[in-house]
Amino acid sequence: MTSTSPDDLRTGRWLRLDGTTNTRDLGGLPTTDGGTTAFGRVLRSDNLQTLSDDDVRRLVEDLHLRDVIDLRTTAEVLLEGRGPLRAVEGVTHRHFSLLPERGHHTDVFAVEEDEVPELPTGWAETLLPRQTTEADEVEPPAVRSYLGYLHHRPENVLAALRTIASGDGAAVVHCAAGKDRTGVVAMFTLAAAGVPDEEIVADYAMTADVIDALVAKLRQSPTYAEDMTRREVAVHTPRAETMRRLLEILGERHGGPLGWLEEHGFGAGEQAALRARLRD
Repeated sequence: MTSTSPDDLRTGRWLRLDGTTNTRDLGGLPTTDGGTTAFGRVLRSDNLQTLSDDDVRRLVEDLHLRDVIDLRTTAEVLLEGRGPLRAVEGVTHRHFSLLPERGHHTDVFAVEEDEVPELPTGWAETLLPRQTTEADEVEPPAVRSYLGYLHHRPENVLAALRTIASGDGAAVVHCAAGKDRTGVVAMFTLAAAGVPDEEIVADYAMTADVIDALVAKLRQSPTYAEDMTRREVAVHTPRAETMRRLLEILGERHGGPLGWLEEHGFGAGEQAALRARLRD
């Protein structure tokens, strides 16, 4: 088969793959100093379980994918099973759930599971995570969820960013839908690259363009079908004001996303390394 150039895979920043509906490049975004983020460094995506053989070839050979950063819960990973990229030599998978989890599966990729273990009661509620803190109860539900990630699993937010910063080749960050958990990690990544807030908001909101196809895809999986079916598509649709409010809160409490990173031990040196990953 003839090799496909990276440009042939794209419609703007979207990547056209057979097995995903919400894969896009964090390249091509303007920065506050007049630059532009580079294509082919960091991708954001929905679940990668249904990638075709051609998708895998394109990602690995044409886009030089080397790191997969999986933000799903342990239950999601085990129930969905091994995706096709797991079999590819040279592609490293890292698992950083953004939710508090019970059980002992702290590194789901470190061992092979013969069967899905007994899962905690109510584990499915973490598929569209709603953990929050009492102080944030006045905020909209999605904003509360995102603040919950930062409150409950700051170490995994940082671990995901460190994996991106230290990578060689392209990295893809994903969860189930590629909008909530992935959206928060993408926000910090773009902020470190110098992308202004409104461009970060616009990137987050792009998932709304594919939400019908995305929900339809997730309804095909027994893992996600119930949650996708019992809520209207509008509930799953990301809104610009959600990310705008998250950025406002980070500004009020921490001086912005970079201030939050600094306060949690991701200092100037690591921020510069993350910035360099997206800048030429």
